[in-house]
Amino acid sequence: MDQHWESVIGLEVHVQLKTRSKIFSGAATDFGAAPNAQACGVDIALPGVLPVLNAAVVRMAVLFGLAVQGRIAKRCRFDRKNYFYPDLPKGYQISQLDEPIVSGGHLDIGTEDGARRRIDLTRAHLEEDAGKSLHEAYEGYTGIDLNRAGTPLLEIVSEPQLRTPAEAARYFRTLHALVRYLDICDGDLSQGSMRCDANVSIRRPGDEFGERTEIKNLNSFRFLEKAVRFEIARQIDILEAGARVERETLLYDAERDETRPMRGKELSDDYRYFPDPDLLPVEVTEAMLEEARCAMPELPATKRRRYADELGLADYDAGWLVADPDVAAYFEDVAAASGLPKAAANWVMGEVAAAQRQDGTDAAHIPVPAAQLGRLLQRIADQTISGKIAKTLFELLWKEGGDVDSLIERRGLKQMSDADELAAVVAQVLASHPAQVDQYRAGRTKVLGFFVGQVMKETRGKANPRQVNQLLRDALA
Repeated sequence: MDQHWESVIGLEVHVQLKTRSKIFSGAATDFGAAPNAQACGVDIALPGVLPVLNAAVVRMAVLFGLAVQGRIAKRCRFDRKNYFYPDLPKGYQISQLDEPIVSGGHLDIGTEDGARRRIDLTRAHLEEDAGKSLHEAYEGYTGIDLNRAGTPLLEIVSEPQLRTPAEAARYFRTLHALVRYLDICDGDLSQGSMRCDANVSIRRPGDEFGERTEIKNLNSFRFLEKAVRFEIARQIDILEAGARVERETLLYDAERDETRPMRGKELSDDYRYFPDPDLLPVEVTEAMLEEARCAMPELPATKRRRYADELGLADYDAGWLVADPDVAAYFEDVAAASGLPKAAANWVMGEVAAAQRQDGTDAAHIPVPAAQLGRLLQRIADQTISGKIAKTLFELLWKEGGDVDSLIERRGLKQMSDADELAAVVAQVLASHPAQVDQYRAGRTKVLGFFVGQVMKETRGKANPRQVNQLLRDALA
């Protein structure tokens, strides 16, 4: 970015709460149902129906508020946000304006140099989702699917403290991990479980905030970063040409990698908020707060410190492992099964992650049970198998399953460690390559790697590499 300009970014993240029913009705929230199959009378605003608040959404909001060290409102209320759109059958959305359930709080994110940076939160409030307009399904028409209408959302608003597109993406990732650890959202971005609106402006360093635009409905870490980067460049071009940035709502076109206008940006007055007369104020009791405190899991920051302090992992490794709660859970199971936390970290970050990328497997569905990977690490440690054989075994476990010890026995993969047997192979290899022996003895010691490779080839990878190295040195000396 041009050093003469500074970007100012704030994010509004809509988190779909992990409830079985909607925020004000008993309709289901399952993803993938036929259009309008999960929209009841309350959701489509039939005359005479009344909303009833789902208590689970309040508990989840309180849990989040405690996790970010925000202020939990002892009493808050719902408001009507009035606007007209085809997928909003009531003509208003039930949300919270000036009495949110959570105020303040903060989220600590990583920086490029490995440090931590604190981003303050403005608020987190409860609201219902709208339906969905389907423009591609019917030629010349727009279909309306109201299955999402009434789905519970927690909207989390940051202060405008993010300064770069990469920092915005890291904030979104950190928040994504947190709500999954809290088990209040499944975090499935492809299903719209988390969506992000980015407010972007630029200014000369030290100046007042510039006019902002809002990029709507970003459901990808990568798209968020790319959309914000494009919008920053666009606003710089506008200002350097002597024009003004207009306040407007934008959409991001991923295929063209550009933002384009959606509509003029509304202010809160445009929505004519007023308290919803059909809903009583929400009262958060001390008993509810205590229940949430008791339900609080170990959060990523605490887990990261524990991995470094108790398991001896490097800060980078600890941070990588805790970024996904499913990865962290798998790692801990492997570490417990093997008793070798550092080896477990290396394998989860290395072989396991590579296999996941190749197959598109998420961490919740790794086909190699943690107990089997733990046993595999033990067999490397006790020199039953070599590291090379271990990788072959891991591929078998990933593709076919099975038991580590049974596979070693059945396929004859046990490492050769008998000194006399290995010495005979070493002698044979040296006798077969007299020129390379002369090179080694003339001072070209790197040729030792050639001999190791030949011994491993003769033993089909079963030789103990440490013994082979020592035997070769002794023989060549």
